[in-house]
Amino acid sequence: MRGQRHASDSQSRWESTMGLAKQIGIEVHPELCIFLEANSWSPELGYMPTKQLLNRTRDFTALYCFNDTAAVGAIRAIADAGLSCPKDISVVGFDDISTAVYHIPSLTTVRQPLRQMGDMAAQLLIKRIQNPTEAYADAIFFDPELIARESTAPVVPVAATAKKTAAKRVKAAR
Repeated sequence: MRGQRHASDSQSRWESTMGLAKQIGIEVHPELCIFLEANSWSPELGYMPTKQLLNRTRDFTALYCFNDTAAVGAIRAIADAGLSCPKDISVVGFDDISTAVYHIPSLTTVRQPLRQMGDMAAQLLIKRIQNPTEAYADAIFFDPELIARESTAPVVPVAATAKKTAAKRVKAAR
């Protein structure tokens, strides 16, 4: 799930997500990508795009959301489609908002080191005020932390999924 065009960190989050997916061997199928459009702080942000995706296909097992608010909406769309999170589709958010742990299921999310980022920003500002002509780095990177909670389940190997599907077909044919 890619963030809105107007969101300042949408492009960098998308590029980082795609880069890491490639690096660890996860194939991202463009037809399964959701692009957020709404300018909203409501879970509706992720609800409608997820609902539209589920109307097109249910051939995916996980959804990585632009932020936690969109993830909450995505989980609701999954439930409204008669599916279960995480049994049918795992959902991961981003930001670790204060309500993420209280949602049902509690939300697996990526936490940014906000205090460390704020401290670094304040230190850089003070240095720039004291030394305005000094050269500074164009970008500073921080390591996020995965907070695993209830909205994700272990990956089911493709072979196991195929066996289960074949077994259902045999059972249904009887």
